[in-house]
Amino acid sequence: MPLLMTRYDLRRPDFCTASRSELYKTAIDQVAWADRNNFLAVVVSEHHGAADGYLPASRVMAAAMAARTNNIQIHLSALIAPLHDPVRMAEDLAVLSLLSDGRVMPILSAGYREEEFAAIGKTLGDRKNYMDMIIPFLRQAFTGEPFEYEGREIVITPKPDVVPMLIMGGSSKAAALRAARDADYFIPTVPEVYEIYREELKRLGKADTGATAKAPSTVYFVAENPDEYWDKLAPHAMHEQHSYAEWAEKSGVSSPYNFYADNNSLRDSGKYSVLTSSEMIETINGMHKGEPMILSPLVGGFDPELSWQSLRLFESEVFPFIAESTTGAFK
Repeated sequence: MPLLMTRYDLRRPDFCTASRSELYKTAIDQVAWADRNNFLAVVVSEHHGAADGYLPASRVMAAAMAARTNNIQIHLSALIAPLHDPVRMAEDLAVLSLLSDGRVMPILSAGYREEEFAAIGKTLGDRKNYMDMIIPFLRQAFTGEPFEYEGREIVITPKPDVVPMLIMGGSSKAAALRAARDADYFIPTVPEVYEIYREELKRLGKADTGATAKAPSTVYFVAENPDEYWDKLAPHAMHEQHSYAEWAEKSGVSSPYNFYADNNSLRDSGKYSVLTSSEMIETINGMHKGEPMILSPLVGGFDPELSWQSLRLFESEVFPFIAESTTGAFK
């Protein structure tokens, strides 16, 4: 059976009807719902200076979600590390770990959008030195003991009861090699660099993490009438795809997002799947144990009430059917 995950980036393009405040509050309510329904994790993303108001403060949102939940993991994916002061980031992560009883999981990324770096007086060229430094820095910081940083002695308090697992993400050979050297795990943006990571682990004499689980490529929704639901969802899904694709094209990086000519071609791509309850049950029953299944209820600023319709159908018409024989399958 799959592991259920949900994600939020709080984009709000101009054509949305919901206010930003409504989207933020709905996201927190929905993560509390996911926690009650034994979801494995919520993924909270960050970008900066985006025209659609993409969430810039993922740690603030993570704190709000931690306060409303008890069991769900909170993945900061990706935490664009070079955009943040390392001392403040260590403090925030320590507090988040304490607040969540160790449920926070940062996935550190180097970033790729030049304008985000320019906004804080940095360049993309600043990334390498920072990324080489940051995980060893955090490991020292989480000891709660004094250590030297940039020629001065510092100490990071409070010391977390549970040291966060330190993961790196990325799409380059350099990111894979760095993750093998410093990180607890590597989550590639594109699958081909994962084998570089595994080979470097072997060269360093570290344990092989094994083949990576296939990254989920489909976002799921449940609807009584999938065609009608898709017509309402499509502009929001299209906005997500095109926004990411434009960023990647401008920055010259690989991306799983693409441009689509129309709503039908996007639906045919399989990136977003709107199913009836019976179709969703069949899909879940056909998935492997431990395979991730992603929900993105507010994708592209989708209408909160319509997003809740999908989640309520999950709860009332999907979960009861599968729960009888799969107790704890989503934990």
